Amino acid sequence: MPMKEVAHQPQAVWEALQAGNKRFVEEALQRPNLDTVRRMELRSGQSPRAVILSCSDSRVPVELVFDVGLGDLFVVRTAGEILDPSVLGSIEYAIKSLEVDLVVVMGHESCGAVAATAEALDGGAIPDGLERILIEKVAPSILEARARGMSTTDDYERQHIEETVVQIKHRLWSLRDRIDDGRCAIVGLRYRLSDGATELVIADGVSP
Repeated sequence: MPMKEVAHQPQAVWEALQAGNKRFVEEALQRPNLDTVRRMELRSGQSPRAVILSCSDSRVPVELVFDVGLGDLFVVRTAGEILDPSVLGSIEYAIKSLEVDLVVVMGHESCGAVAATAEALDGGAIPDGLERILIEKVAPSILEARARGMSTTDDYERQHIEETVVQIKHRLWSLRDRIDDGRCAIVGLRYRLSDGATELVIADGVSP
């Protein structure tokens, strides 16, 4: 079912994304909402069903991973899916002005930002210039993971996704209100490069 036909409900949108990812994994893509008719529909405005904060990594093509098309998702991408005021503002715009039904944080397997941060914390080189910001933003997640007894890169990636979800909920009251009354939900996912599947890390407002 094309995303534009999915009910405006967090659970329905979540299930549609899961179904799209299943098609991606099984190489049964429908490639919906990519024709001229859809482009013409979107000239007058957009009504995406979800906002997705994803890593900028070129191996993580968000719309392909969920088999969706034009106008279906509002996508924000940063290296390491890190947060800053402009990212939070973009997410809040999607929640308040576009009235998305679902917020998604999607990290991924073999994340370079996570690996570089772990190496830096172990005494490795810290990048010069603005790249240093990435290390500073991801470090608290890895330190929390280690405090909980975790030691693998996979664990660090999952912890960083969870910490990012928690930060978004803490800093965006508009999202908390909508989760409380059922208008919106948030999930944290980890995309596996190895098989193309997304694994659920954390969720609030929807059932797995």
